[in-house]
Amino acid sequence: MAVSAASSPYASVIEKYRPDLGPYEDLYKYCHANGELSTQESETAALITSHLKKLPGAGDLDIRTGIGGHGQIAILKNGDGKTILLRADIDALPVQEKTGLPYASTKTMMDTDGLVKPVMHACGHDFHITSMLAAAETLLASRAHWSGTIVFLFQPAEERGSGAQAMVDDGLYDKSKHGCPIPEVVLGQHVFPQRAGTTATKIGSLMSAADSFKITIFGSGGHGSMPHMTIDPVVIASHVVVRLQTIVSREVPPDEIAVVTVGALQAGSTENVISDEAVIKINIRTVTAEWRDRILASVKRILEAECVAGRCPQPPTIEPTSRFPLTINDEAATKTVNAALTGYFGDKHDPKAKNVLGSEDFGILGTSVQRPYCFWFFGGHDPRYVDAMTEDGKTHQVPVNHSPFFAPVIQPTLRTGVDAMVVAALSFVGK
Repeated sequence: MAVSAASSPYASVIEKYRPDLGPYEDLYKYCHANGELSTQESETAALITSHLKKLPGAGDLDIRTGIGGHGQIAILKNGDGKTILLRADIDALPVQEKTGLPYASTKTMMDTDGLVKPVMHACGHDFHITSMLAAAETLLASRAHWSGTIVFLFQPAEERGSGAQAMVDDGLYDKSKHGCPIPEVVLGQHVFPQRAGTTATKIGSLMSAADSFKITIFGSGGHGSMPHMTIDPVVIASHVVVRLQTIVSREVPPDEIAVVTVGALQAGSTENVISDEAVIKINIRTVTAEWRDRILASVKRILEAECVAGRCPQPPTIEPTSRFPLTINDEAATKTVNAALTGYFGDKHDPKAKNVLGSEDFGILGTSVQRPYCFWFFGGHDPRYVDAMTEDGKTHQVPVNHSPFFAPVIQPTLRTGVDAMVVAALSFVGK
């Protein structure tokens, strides 16, 4: 990895103490082929614990497991100084992999809903696991160059937006329970569909809030030949779906970022029967608290009004299915991280990244104890591939997170993830 001409003060530390990444490449391939669904990451957690215990100097790691499910922390105390927390998420997705990689996942698991589903690390959490473990080994070996306390946290169930809160609710920071030292800053990263070898972050709002709901609209079913004797929830639901599209186009200012997506409309099972209910599944993305509240209110208004207009026999039900907070990077913490990543990666670091409409529960690990945080991205796609797709006007076809074709190149992606985590950590605890 090319280090910037500014000559980062951390470059020599990383070059001296970063372990051989060959074994970590093998570990990444294993993790990729053996992912586990949210809340069921038992084997992944056991693998992480086992690896931590085998690291050189592991006797100085205080490992605490079973936090909020399969979460765990490893506490490394190294003299006086700041306490920082580094986070990696560990769960995979119910996605059928189509990458064709020799280490592609063919795994299936029974999910918590009782259905057997394919499993794929389609969001890159396998890179987060291996990058964190290699960063832990680097920081263990380089203790002469930093002072303070580092907490390595491995979080389950990020994909459901529940893992960070589950760890907090289970007493992550409670001295009488898991006793994680309260950090002065929380740091995290995510592999992203940008050029491998690059990093990016920004001060302030970085990732959107995400609110998902299951909405049930009630009608009165009957024979398809006698619609006048029914109240058709499919027609009402269709009006709701179309009307919801006017929220962003006609209520939200053009310079405000928001997305309202209906991902599913489900009703009935045959063509000549009018169902007695219809289900809509909706996902809302916003980047400010004000418009989050206003859009949620608009959704409720439209839903209730259309059901009244359609003569529904009872009001609709709105069931929240997941909720991700806004990710808003702290100004002071992000200035520190930006300076460190720019010093190390040079012009391969973007300190003014664009807002991303993906969502994270990472921030809860900081906000739950009123501590600042900074989150950043590191690239995963071969730069030559990205350049070629850009030149051909096909950037929309570059596989993104959650795609069955999402296949970051192992290097320099892994090395970038390791180095970025170490550089960010040293920017707070380095001597």
